[in-house]
This record gives sequence, structure tokens and C-alpha cells, in this order.
Amino acid sequence: MSRTENTDSNAQDPGASALELSRRKLLIGAAATAAASAPTKGYAQQPGAPASARAGAAAETPTVVKVGMTVNGTPRDLDVDTRTTLLDALRERLSLPGTKKGCDHGQCGACTVIVDGRRINSCLTLAVMHDGDSITTIEGLGDPRRMHPMQAAFVKHDGYQCGYCTPGQICSAVAMLGEIEAGIPSHVSGDLTAAATVSADEIRERMSGNICRCGAYSNIVDAITEVAGSKA
Repeated sequence: MSRTENTDSNAQDPGASALELSRRKLLIGAAATAAASAPTKGYAQQPGAPASARAGAAAETPTVVKVGMTVNGTPRDLDVDTRTTLLDALRERLSLPGTKKGCDHGQCGACTVIVDGRRINSCLTLAVMHDGDSITTIEGLGDPRRMHPMQAAFVKHDGYQCGYCTPGQICSAVAMLGEIEAGIPSHVSGDLTAAATVSADEIRERMSGNICRCGAYSNIVDAITEVAGSKA
């Protein structure tokens, strides 16, 4: 069939014309959708940009607030993005890399720090939530020249291998002994009304949130037991 004949047949067939029109609408609609979903950063800055585009660009601008906290006994003031975790603030803004980023989901305990006497996973909390709080990291417990008793016990009993989880283990152990001293029971406490005691079962249960992938658990229990005994 010649080109002329094909044109004539379309002209005589209303269905073919309708199909061609529908195809045009489909292509136009697809192009409009693609244009609407394209990045609008540069366009949104133009004075005549739609309000929705300008709002989208504004939403990408971080909100920065001032936070004051005492870290290892020293007052610190920070201007932080409201999305910054306490873990990232300690490591990246305050240059305290002892607190480790492990799973970043609150499951391994490598990021454990002590906030107002209580141990927390610093990867699960935002820095802005701790304005006015007192925070202790592994650096605040002691250093190689003046080690905390728990640090010294971990060295003595070889409570670590690769050492990655050790800062979180030690911070958690220190706070955990504070919980026992305060009489806070655990899931393995036989009598909830009696004073909490230090035992291997209690230590294992209370330290279960801190994972040691090297498997130094028995040595960790020995280190904590020695420190607990010296406090008794």
C-alpha cells in the first residue's frame, strides 16, 4: 500500500484517527509526568517557581540548633543538625572516636555511653534530645595512664580481642553495676523485692545487649565480677 493510500484509509476510518489521537495524549501525558518528577533544585530557586517546588527545596535545608551538654566533665556547646545522632555528634563533632559505630541499629551495644548515670545506645538518640545532660564516654572513664577499675579489670582478664566492642562493654558494665547498687532487678532476679546481687547469671543477663563478636564473654564476666567484688 502506498503512503497516499494509507493516509486516505485513515481518513476514511474514524477509529484509526481516534487511536492516533489517544497515542498523542498518552505521549504528552508521559512527558508532563517526567517533567514534574525531575529535580527542581535549580528551578525552585527562580523567582517564578511554583510554591510546591520552593517548599521542596526549603525542606532539604537542614535545621540547625544550639545544644549544650557536659561531656566527660567539660561543658560543650554545639550547633547541630536536628537529625544528628548523639553517636555522630560525639565522634564527628567532638572528636571522641572511642564510642564505636557498630550496627547503627541499637542491636550490638558498641555505641553505649552513660547519660546522667544511665547507659544508652547513642546511635538511637538525637543529640538535640540531650541539651543540658551529662554524658560520659570511654574517654571520660579513664586513659592508659589512669585507668578506671573496670578498664584495668578488662586488661587483666583479657576481656577483649579485637577491642572494637570494648568501649561499649566497659561503659555498659560500669552503669550496670550502678543499677545493681540501686536495687534495680533484671529478668533473672529471683526475688523482685530483695536487694539485687551480683552473680554470673545477673551479669550475663544485664550485659546481653552488648555483643562481642570475638566471644570474650567469659573473660568479661570475670572482669566485672572482680570489680563488683572490690566494691562490696
